[in-house]
Amino acid sequence: MAEAVYTMGVDIGSTASKSIILKDGKEIVSTSVVDVGAGTSGPSRTIGETLKNSGLNREDISYVMATGYGRNSLKEADAQMSELSCHAKGAYFLFPNVKTIIDIGGQDAKALKIGDNGMLENFVMNDKCAAGTGRFLDVIARVLEVDISQLQDLDAKSTKDVSISSTCTVFAESEVISQLASGSKIEDIVKGIHNSIASRVGSLAKRVGLNDDIIFTGGVALNEGMVRALEENTGHKIHTSPYCQLNGALGAALFAYQKQQLIAKKEKANA
Repeated sequence: MAEAVYTMGVDIGSTASKSIILKDGKEIVSTSVVDVGAGTSGPSRTIGETLKNSGLNREDISYVMATGYGRNSLKEADAQMSELSCHAKGAYFLFPNVKTIIDIGGQDAKALKIGDNGMLENFVMNDKCAAGTGRFLDVIARVLEVDISQLQDLDAKSTKDVSISSTCTVFAESEVISQLASGSKIEDIVKGIHNSIASRVGSLAKRVGLNDDIIFTGGVALNEGMVRALEENTGHKIHTSPYCQLNGALGAALFAYQKQQLIAKKEKANA
């Protein structure tokens, strides 16, 4: 019986570091998410946690692929891969029928069009402005004096539509403060913020083309209020996965496995 092959994908974002270990390119063995990203201890911590959770050592990992904002700074990696390619790869693994991916990260939002074979065909990205990103939600949660994990529950309690029209984080922050001063309920403001982000990100998705199988990835996909807002904005069912925040790392681990297999094949041919 062939010995198991373990590969690791590490996604170093602007606000979080994620890693995942795969066995034989098929089975998810271990994962880790650390809430600090590039330029911090996050990358080494997430690698350490993933190895500890799996019971494996670094020497047991055949290949490490890095992706994300800080991918070129990871010394532990054997290679680097574009985050767009990794997101496409990871989503295709989780949802083989995927056609459109909406990804909201800490400091960018993007929409990807996926072909029949899971390959990236087109993408549109907003990385020039924090509006429509996880950072935007962090800012608003701080203004409202709530934890970001509470936003989905507050959204569910909303009974009135409150419009947040500003597409700039600074102006939206001022608009939220004005809404609070005028007596608007926090839950209605939260729903308004979710709808505002969905409008901005939904327009990106519409530019690449909407299909029935829309996959929502990134840490913001854990927020059910955002899922609701995007479904209403796009008119399509939005699919998520417990691994949505790890999607980029998953894709990197899959590419790592492909790379390892090519190396093993060459070594066998030269033996």
